[in-house]
Amino acid sequence: MKIAVLTDSTSYLTESTRKRYNIEIVPLSVTFGNKSYEEEIELDAVAFYSLVHESKELPKTSQPSIGYMTDKLTELAKDYDAVIAIHLSSGISGTFQSMQTAGTMVNNIDVRVFDSEISCMPQGFYVLEAARMVEKGTTPDEIIARLNEMKQSMRAYFVVDDLQHLHRGGRLSGTQALVGSMLQVKPILHFVDKKIVPFEKIRTQKKAFKRIVELFDEDAKTGEPIQASVIHANAPELAESFAQELKNLYPNADINISYFGAVIGTHLGEGSIGLGWYKE
Repeated sequence: MKIAVLTDSTSYLTESTRKRYNIEIVPLSVTFGNKSYEEEIELDAVAFYSLVHESKELPKTSQPSIGYMTDKLTELAKDYDAVIAIHLSSGISGTFQSMQTAGTMVNNIDVRVFDSEISCMPQGFYVLEAARMVEKGTTPDEIIARLNEMKQSMRAYFVVDDLQHLHRGGRLSGTQALVGSMLQVKPILHFVDKKIVPFEKIRTQKKAFKRIVELFDEDAKTGEPIQASVIHANAPELAESFAQELKNLYPNADINISYFGAVIGTHLGEGSIGLGWYKE
């Protein structure tokens, strides 16, 4: 049985990684004024943040159309018997639901759609696991079962740098943004019931990072193998420093560095840092 692995662009897997594992993607888009870009295809993260600096307004984001998805599945059906489609949380985007609908419209391919209930590199962890399992000849049922098993220990926390950015995006009231900026509040966010919600409000970035390390420690201190990713929004040096700190503390953790691309970067804002992980 030939199985394709498909995800959307918000898993932010590098092009070389996607080619290595034959991972297919459907891109979400960002629009600046009248110009729309498919993220990770027409617009990488570096170019995106440059455009943000030049723009007076936040870009708008959009998911791929059902027509785009059906075309993609129809193309895959020529060479594959099944597809595992892994998407960002259905609580923050309709991409998952659209792929479910598209899957019912295409014949001759078994479409399994998985709601990661998260995004960015934690979503990418699911994709990579599925791709490795495909290489080993695993069945679609076994792959989905493994992804659900991973979900039990998947965690992610994000520190947002700029409250004004959240306010401009309609996710924070003007009063909250003003008071938060005055107090240097660095909110920690996480996913609950598929949506991004505040976890704690911390006064400084340093304290916020310390709190995230405490949360990571709950899983990492056992000494069991753990996969983790430090994720940044155009803050590579800060991400590298944070990742090195974690590597020094937890030799049992395999830690990489990833990024918030255009779509998620639009909503979190430049300077944001995240940490996602799961127990192997």
